[in-house]
Amino acid sequence: MSYSVLVVEGVEHIRRVLATTLRREGLDVTEAATEGRGLRLLDERPHDVVLLDLKVPDRDGFQMCRAIRRRTDTPIIVIALRTTSRDVVVGLDAGADDYVVAPFTTEELSARIRGLGRRTRGLPGPRIQVGELDIAPRDGMVTRSGEPVALTRTEFKLLSELAIERGRAVSREELIERVWGADHVGDSRLVDVHVWRLRKKIEPTPSRPTVVTTVRGMGYRLPG
Repeated sequence: MSYSVLVVEGVEHIRRVLATTLRREGLDVTEAATEGRGLRLLDERPHDVVLLDLKVPDRDGFQMCRAIRRRTDTPIIVIALRTTSRDVVVGLDAGADDYVVAPFTTEELSARIRGLGRRTRGLPGPRIQVGELDIAPRDGMVTRSGEPVALTRTEFKLLSELAIERGRAVSREELIERVWGADHVGDSRLVDVHVWRLRKKIEPTPSRPTVVTTVRGMGYRLPG
């Protein structure tokens, strides 16, 4: 299956290299040099994944993450030249689903794109009930007390995987494998930031979570 990728990169030679190598990997690639162009392309047709450099000419990459997220739940991978923990966390909190730190290999990037593109495969149906939450994995829908909850694809996948294993603590490593892909090389920050974002949307009091709870030394759990 071919996935469509929007590459937003302000440096022309880097953008061209990324686009060419990803096309060789069998991906359908669209290019944008600026935020404005990237957002117009997203409005014109859906993409499976957005690949975004955090330094685009007309806007800070973190702001563009937020702008994309206001429009769509399309997964975002940010290219990070800055590798501090704060930059990674701010990028994820701005709406990114994953990040790669330069330098990286084409194979690694392609694997992450394909991993984020596979969002509904292997999910059970038809519904999972967890307290006031009603989760429909195949339909990509979550309601709380009958009201729709707007989640990104990654947040939905994370919640669905925890719901499948409700009552059991699922480790961060297992969640990375099941949500981002078996060949993903990541760390706990990726999971922790997405759990934090998820809690803000589904918990009555996010600072005192009762739905997605932390099991110290093990991972996260939904009530059985």
